[in-house]
Amino acid sequence: MLRNRRTAGWAAVAATASIVIAACGSGSSGGGTPSGGGDNNSTGGVFSKISANQSGTPKTGGVLKLAGAGDADYYDPNIVYSSTGQSAARLYARTLYAYNPELGHTTEAVPDLATADPEVSADGKTVTVTIRDGAKWNTSPPRQVTAADEIRGLEMTCNPTSRQFGGQPDFNFLIKGYIPFCNAFAKAPATVSGIKNFLKTAKFPGVTVGDTPQTVVFHLTQPAGYFKSMLTMTAFTPRAEEMLNYLPGTPEQVAHQVSDGPYMIKSWDPTKSLDFVRNPAWDAATDPIRKAYVNEVKITEGEQQDAIQQQIQAGSINADWDLSPSATQQNQLIAQNDPNFNIEGSISNNPYIIFNTQSPNNNGALKNVAVRQAIATAINRDFLIQDAGGPKLSPPLTHVLPQGIDGAPADTNYPFAFDQAKAKQMLAAAGVKNLKLTFLYRAVSSTSQKMFEDVQNQLSKVGIKVKGLNAPGQFTIYTKYLQVPDTARQGAWDLSLAGWGPDWYGNAALSFFKPLFDGRELPPNSSDYGLYNNDKLNGLIDQAAQAQDEDQSNALWAQADKIVIDDVAIYPITNPNWGLLHSSATHNTIYVPAFQSFDFANIWVE
Repeated sequence: MLRNRRTAGWAAVAATASIVIAACGSGSSGGGTPSGGGDNNSTGGVFSKISANQSGTPKTGGVLKLAGAGDADYYDPNIVYSSTGQSAARLYARTLYAYNPELGHTTEAVPDLATADPEVSADGKTVTVTIRDGAKWNTSPPRQVTAADEIRGLEMTCNPTSRQFGGQPDFNFLIKGYIPFCNAFAKAPATVSGIKNFLKTAKFPGVTVGDTPQTVVFHLTQPAGYFKSMLTMTAFTPRAEEMLNYLPGTPEQVAHQVSDGPYMIKSWDPTKSLDFVRNPAWDAATDPIRKAYVNEVKITEGEQQDAIQQQIQAGSINADWDLSPSATQQNQLIAQNDPNFNIEGSISNNPYIIFNTQSPNNNGALKNVAVRQAIATAINRDFLIQDAGGPKLSPPLTHVLPQGIDGAPADTNYPFAFDQAKAKQMLAAAGVKNLKLTFLYRAVSSTSQKMFEDVQNQLSKVGIKVKGLNAPGQFTIYTKYLQVPDTARQGAWDLSLAGWGPDWYGNAALSFFKPLFDGRELPPNSSDYGLYNNDKLNGLIDQAAQAQDEDQSNALWAQADKIVIDDVAIYPITNPNWGLLHSSATHNTIYVPAFQSFDFANIWVE
């Protein structure tokens, strides 16, 4: 997940999905107890300091004011994949299952639109979900959300435009007929009429309407105990038929977004502001997830980290939208024991350095594993962790999977320990010299800026020149570069920063390896930004995804982890703690790991 699954966050301490582009959540198996107490699911970092400010009697009304650097990747629930975008979708789009809003249970998947847990057939391949009566779209007149809407939403995740759901590899093999359906959809004209005409005749056997219009039946290719948790993903958001009148992910779509949540989009001025107001069609009695205390959610964009913090502390805004305080400021807030500061584990790999394994630059040097290993040996992880606030805020991570995800390696030894003399020898042995690399980063994040400068300095000492390429704003790095494979193939960048969190928790290794490292699928319908491909790894992913024995599955994921690290597809840095600040007038500030932010649908303000 970005911070922003499906593709992750690293804007502040390691802020943004993601990106923790993505992070969706699941059951209690994702948890453990943090060493500092608090939310029993916050296992990612060294400690957890909760400041949920739950005192007082909740008040209805008022305006929740947020500020941030920029927009989410999309305001289209079926293609949004960043954690910031998912936190916004919580306001206006409901899923069959959602993350529990209660402190201490925020990685648990609980019914949202669904009336209860799924009904699963004896062979585990048929999953039936019933949608609640009274859950309605804000159409004129309001209309019941149906199984047909659910099917339409999943179909549109792989629409023929370049705007698709980046987490498709999580489930495309699992839902019967999804891959051939998407392959056929890709050939349809990327126009409103082309999409409508295709959907009129296309056959998609993977999801059908059951014995009532509100009964959804999923037909799976294999049993999947994590499927309920997977249904928290925004890809499974129902889509009103009226939304077919607009291309997904466009300003026209946002302006006409049909809502079934407590809020609806009133206005959006890209990179400047986003405003949500109450949805009159929403009935609180049908929604067990969202209290929707405030009347309006106003988001100001284009702000800087320090300015946001000053506004929060002055009380002119309630909380940040997508930028945490800087690492320096977070350490000061910890030292001051600020009562309005939350810091909790993220259960993520965020950020990490991506290697463009298909870069044509330097005669294709980065295609050579030995060259990537030499570069990894020349980088000092400790320096990068200091850039992110030090090990208390950003404990080191040396593998793909963070603790809190089943199959995470117990061994923390990194095979390419920092040794610049050895790195020079490795480069010479690989037959390369005078490497010139382009590092793609986001100057809007102080942490990103510092890490680029640190890598530039460290690699200069082994004879590698590194120049920076700044992607302005929060998500340009994804929408203009990382999600466009041709930019990698053409050598626009050689190294970059990204981050990742799971699309669910516990038994969720699949949501790391399939989207990030399965070379059989590329962006925009995956997040393999470095175009990495290893046939042996692809086979292990298939075996682990199909394994029904937990121990066998975990052992296979551990093998997969070793292959990725040995191949230096990425250079992991940290599984950070995540710091968020709120004003003293802001209450019920419950941190949701999947969003890497507060649950804005349940905050109340004085």
